Formats: sequence, structure tokens, C-alpha cells
Amino acid sequence: MAARTSESFILRTYPFKEADLIVSFLTRDQGKLRGVAARARRPKSTFGAGLERLSHVNVTYYQKETRELVNINSAELIQSQFALAYEASVALDYLAEISDQVLPAGEINERHFRLLIAVLDFFHAGGSVWPGVIYFSLWAVRLAGFLPDLRLQTESREIAEEMLVTPIAQLQSREWTKATAADLRRALQLVIEDHIERRVLSARMLEAL
Repeated sequence: MAARTSESFILRTYPFKEADLIVSFLTRDQGKLRGVAARARRPKSTFGAGLERLSHVNVTYYQKETRELVNINSAELIQSQFALAYEASVALDYLAEISDQVLPAGEINERHFRLLIAVLDFFHAGGSVWPGVIYFSLWAVRLAGFLPDLRLQTESREIAEEMLVTPIAQLQSREWTKATAADLRRALQLVIEDHIERRVLSARMLEAL
């Protein structure tokens, strides 16, 4: 099969064999895929920063029909997330973990892909972590089709209603703190955990900020 190149976000990597990595990545045109990046753990690997979590990359890979894992040839950086501040970096772990757990394999999801772009652009523009996390969680749940009717404080409900009809970059100006719409953030986390039937591990670090 001929090699394919897909605009992608790296979601997760973990060691495989002596020097390889298993990579979970969200492609724009093929959905979420998993593959092997051979020799990616070696010091002189050609992958460089292309396999860091939520790196925006062009992944070149090929897949045999009889194999679940694709073979990853390269991951050319479009945008790195290294320049983000520590709080945003913690939020990236949360975004990546939820995306990896919520999205089914091999199903194209252009809207979730664009959601990641929008929230990452918001962080790069200096946006607060807290509206970014809430906006992402709310839309991830809605796009996946399991957003329930949440019992929220008045301000939180108004924020949720605004987020569902307004791009993140155009939200009205607020003095955002960790306490702002905290009930909405935690309710969405519980909804996600109930759906995936496991804890969101990165949430603990997020709540410690």
C-alpha cells in the first residue's frame, strides 16, 4: 500500500520493544490511528519533537490491510506546543487524554480536529487555561453525543450557553480564575469519566494548579 501523509495531532506515545514507540494520533482525514514509530526512542531519532503530545504535524505512514497498527515513517512539525506556559502545558495533557479516550478508532472527526486547533490557538494567544479547558470539554462531550442536561449555578449555565454558540476567541471578556464555572468543569469531567469508564488521570494535575 502506498504511503499516506495526514495532518495530525499526536495524542499519546508509549514505549514498544527496545527503541520504538507506539503512537496514538488524530488525523484530519482518517480519524484516530495507532502506529509504530521505529527507533523513535534512540538519541539520534529523526522524529525529534514531532512525537510530543499535541504536536501539530504531518504524519507519513503506511498500513497493511491485515494489521491494526500503521508504520510511521515521519512526523513533520507544523506547530510545536513547547512555547506555552506551564499551566497551558498541564492543560494539554488533559486535552490529549480526553481526545485519546473519547474518540473511536478510524472514524473521521473533522469537528474535533478543528476544536483542538481553536483551543490551542487560544492558548498560544495568551488565553486563560480555565475557559480553554471548559470550552474543550463541553464541545468534546457535545460532539461525541453524550452531553446531558447539567445542574449548574446561574453563572456557569450562562457560560455554557455562550460557549455552545460562540467561538472561543470571541467569548466575552471575564476575570477567569480556577473558581470560575468550577461546577461546570467538574461536571463535564464526571460525564467524561462515566462515558469512558475510567478516571481522567491528567485531571488531578489540572486541579492542582
